[in-house]
Amino acid sequence: MSGGIDSSIAAALLKEEGHDLVGVTMSLLPRADGKNGNGRAGKSRVQEAVTKAKEVAVKLGIPHHVIDFRDIFQEKVIADFCREYSLGRTPNPCVRCNRYVKFAALLEEASKLGADFIATGHYTRVQRDDATGRYLLKKGIDTVKDQSYFLCQLTQEQLGQAIFPVGGLTKEKVRQIAEDLDLPVVDRPESQEICFIPDDDYSGFLKRQTPNAFRPGPIIDEDGNTIGEHRGIPAYTVGQRRGLGIAAAEPLYVTAIYPERNAVAVGPKDKTYRRELMANNLNWIASPPEQSVRVKAKVRYRHPEAEATVTPVDDDTIHVLFQEPQMAITPGQTVVFYDGDTVIGGGTINT
Repeated sequence: MSGGIDSSIAAALLKEEGHDLVGVTMSLLPRADGKNGNGRAGKSRVQEAVTKAKEVAVKLGIPHHVIDFRDIFQEKVIADFCREYSLGRTPNPCVRCNRYVKFAALLEEASKLGADFIATGHYTRVQRDDATGRYLLKKGIDTVKDQSYFLCQLTQEQLGQAIFPVGGLTKEKVRQIAEDLDLPVVDRPESQEICFIPDDDYSGFLKRQTPNAFRPGPIIDEDGNTIGEHRGIPAYTVGQRRGLGIAAAEPLYVTAIYPERNAVAVGPKDKTYRRELMANNLNWIASPPEQSVRVKAKVRYRHPEAEATVTPVDDDTIHVLFQEPQMAITPGQTVVFYDGDTVIGGGTINT
């Protein structure tokens, strides 16, 4: 229970169905002593989430616990986030959090409370395929709110112990239920940012965490000519347009990052488009392909799905060829594959 509307309604729906519930709020954000991040801002947000979650739990008549996961969150999510940016890559911390914290560490702790399943407010669904015995991850009914992308790294064991009560509802319906039940979360704004960067200042956060990674270096054009100076490669991502500090006849975009040279390459928008990528760190939810297969693929959460062919290279590497060039294919980001509304699997873009 995050203190938000979606997890609150998930709890309310399960309570209405007669399930025996225990509300759990994970303490994830940096310590107030500043040992793993932003300190006071993190403490304030945690307190607000815990307060709202407790209010909902009281309203529903269920017990509520707060579990301290700050250390594992720091290790598995924040540290990885900083390390990847220092290497010129752009990670998706929500994907890692779901795999290693929400559906791994939390499952372990939940079992100690006597729980058999974890229910969250994600807009997605799980179905068991009777033919194969595998659990399938499906898109949420609300296509705008669908969050299956963020869960592409969940294992079969994790999916088998997951329940997503709002996956079959629209956001409008969820809000209506909250109003009907008079839950104290109806008016809470939705978070659109990464939870441990509340001000959405990625560069500032990374500079505080990894100051040595912020070494000025050359900004180069398509021909390798130096046309400016960057302030440190963690401050840039492929496809970025703003903040380059270069006057040019046409808008320039980051087309590549070369950490070994401490260089950032820029060019016109058309140079940010590519037709292919390599990915590893694969997780197959449906049966893994043994040969080339046609899919719909997303290279970022807000990126539209696109027709592509996935070809296995080895046990943990695939080649993805898109039918049409895609903008800002970015190393470190998550690529997810779909067959209709079913998630086939996903991996990490390598090149």
